[in-house]
Amino acid sequence: MSSIPTTTPPASITLSDIEARVLATLMEKARTVPDSYPLSLNTLMLGCNQKTSREPLMNLTEAEIATALDTLMPLNLVRETSGSRVARYEHNFQRGVGVPEQSAVLLGLLMLRGPQTAGELRLNAERWYRFADISSVEGFLEELQDRSAEKGGPLVVKLPRAPGAREQRWAHLLCGPVDVEASAGSTAATGAQSSAALAERVAQLEQEVAALRQTVAALCKELGVAESN
Repeated sequence: MSSIPTTTPPASITLSDIEARVLATLMEKARTVPDSYPLSLNTLMLGCNQKTSREPLMNLTEAEIATALDTLMPLNLVRETSGSRVARYEHNFQRGVGVPEQSAVLLGLLMLRGPQTAGELRLNAERWYRFADISSVEGFLEELQDRSAEKGGPLVVKLPRAPGAREQRWAHLLCGPVDVEASAGSTAATGAQSSAALAERVAQLEQEVAALRQTVAALCKELGVAESN
């Protein structure tokens, strides 16, 4: 039996899903709402649990976020700032992982939104960093994929093209190995579900149109007027 293809994450950093969400939320808010950054625990919780630009959606408690922060700070990925009555937190991702700004942006987006194509990443990065074109995004992704073992190994993996998809998606490796077959299968299943839902909706609309035509025909007959085509 053939083995399932996987890609190994950097040995120095393996985050939980909650830790990745907390870290990526700090990375996002540093760029999108700098006036309210660093973040308090409560503001960070709201950012982690927001219903937009998140995949998957989460409903984390302050206790869960505090536990994640306690793990991230010794890794030099998050720092608690001083000079405020309320504890506030900021990320140190770029220095902690040792990647350029553009690569940090792409990793943050992948942690927040899940696997994405290079085109989707360029579009979603608009408020974080403006990439000149898709080729520049792909260039940084390829650097992250080819990262040497001395630097900690690959940080992203390019997933196989899903059936019906035009482009391949990329996934981060900060939470551990990615089962690329399962990920591709999940994408295909999502596409199949969308197609089935669309077909069901079209059939429903066709039934409604047919019923409306019958009603119009009956009214025209009752009024003694010719039905127009």
